[in-house]
Amino acid sequence: MTLLSRIPVAVASRSFSKNRRLRDELAARYATIRWNSTDRVLEGGELADFLRGHERAITGLDRLDEHVFSAVPELRLVSKYGVGLDMIDLDAARRHRVSIRWTPGVNRQAVAELTIAFMLALSRRLVPLAVDMRDGGWRQPGGRQISSAVVGVVGCGHVGQEVARLCRAFGANVIANDIRVYDEFYRAHAVTPVDLRTLLAQSDFVTLHVPLDASTRGLIGAPELASMKPTAFLINTARGGIVDEDALKTALSSAQIAGAALDVFVTEPPIDRELLQLANVLATPHIGGSTEEAMLAMGRAAIAGLDGSPESIDLTAEIASPSI
Repeated sequence: MTLLSRIPVAVASRSFSKNRRLRDELAARYATIRWNSTDRVLEGGELADFLRGHERAITGLDRLDEHVFSAVPELRLVSKYGVGLDMIDLDAARRHRVSIRWTPGVNRQAVAELTIAFMLALSRRLVPLAVDMRDGGWRQPGGRQISSAVVGVVGCGHVGQEVARLCRAFGANVIANDIRVYDEFYRAHAVTPVDLRTLLAQSDFVTLHVPLDASTRGLIGAPELASMKPTAFLINTARGGIVDEDALKTALSSAQIAGAALDVFVTEPPIDRELLQLANVLATPHIGGSTEEAMLAMGRAAIAGLDGSPESIDLTAEIASPSI
């Protein structure tokens, strides 16, 4: 009979807490677990109160900052559910000697497939035409194929590489930009590395797959949008803060670019109804990693991270921002 760990674990992630299979798998390893039953993201003092008395925790979109780490000095290890790291102050975690465990790329397939779905929907105008036909319309405005397009991948880490592979399978010409060097991948998949300015000017689809940090916040603003083709589409399945939403709304309203697909927003749920109601915007409620397969993969990686699995990274020992 397997002995359960007596170390108390707090699961702040609401998605993890609602998943029966993940609950059962964690309960098979740990005897004492506190679940987030509020169905909302915990913040500030409420999050600190929830974590208090626990040495280990699993968090998702919950913000871990100086206040939380100071309020819960007994917390020693946090395992991240999901791949986004912008909700965790890693410097504060280091100061308080809290190990942050994270496994990159566990939702890569789900996010990459949503990205391809966005490309197809935008280029063939699937959503407005389906709505129009339901209302009695019959328009055939045409469209374009991914196979003849130039796809610009901004951020060629785990998700970006999967998007590039799928686009190459369609026959697209793929170019990429990243601060890291992926020469072996580029050669193996006929991907051409370029600077960001060239990528924006040449691409028919610009798709974003970088983490949100100080270097990428506002990466796509008015100047970058102005340098894109008027027939080009922007896709963001990474993090909302990477795109200046006001500049994007202006560019879309003036037909500076053809359209955009957004799964992530600066504020979630988004509050800018004008942006969401533009005819050339396709928006979804942050569902990139919400497939059954991805949620199980992210949850199992978080469970393994609690035990310091070698497949997970200790971010308190990392210097550079990791790729998603």
